[in-house]
Amino acid sequence: MQVGFYFDQTRCTGCSACRVACKDWNDIPGGPENWMRVLYTEKGKFPKPFVSYMVAPCWHCTEPVCAAACPVGALTKRTEDGIVLVNSDACLGNEECGAKCLKACPYDAPQFGPENGAKMRKCNFCLDRHLEGKLPDCIEACPVRALDAGPLEDLAKKYGANRVAVDFKYSDRTKPAVVIKPKSLPGN
Repeated sequence: MQVGFYFDQTRCTGCSACRVACKDWNDIPGGPENWMRVLYTEKGKFPKPFVSYMVAPCWHCTEPVCAAACPVGALTKRTEDGIVLVNSDACLGNEECGAKCLKACPYDAPQFGPENGAKMRKCNFCLDRHLEGKLPDCIEACPVRALDAGPLEDLAKKYGANRVAVDFKYSDRTKPAVVIKPKSLPGN
């Protein structure tokens, strides 16, 4: 089984409740390290402006290139659910290895704190909550219900199989575990 995320780009207002909930649940200090990011796009102009948001957690890819790039094997993929985890204690740190995992990931999911020698950390699908049968905290925090999570096969049955949206390009190399309802550009 592979777990994944669903994102409804038509509902997201860019409020960052998901990002704040993630930082809070995982005790991530204020600053640049964000396991859940919210990307903003603005296109067009009056009378047809276009604004959209795209969440950007770790997509727990079916083929996680970050794990293959790590020189010490600090990243692993759980066989029972496909969650990609990092052992921060085994990580060499952003200076010693040159952040190879971040450079390999097309979604910039691996995160390093601002300090010298920071160890890599990233979204872990709220593994503690997942093991209790609960949804990741970012999903429960979303006030407009733009997020969902669960077995990827179930998400595809419920929401369809689209994996393309503004600010997101599906990588056939990594196969991110995500289903997206995209917001259409004006005229599309």
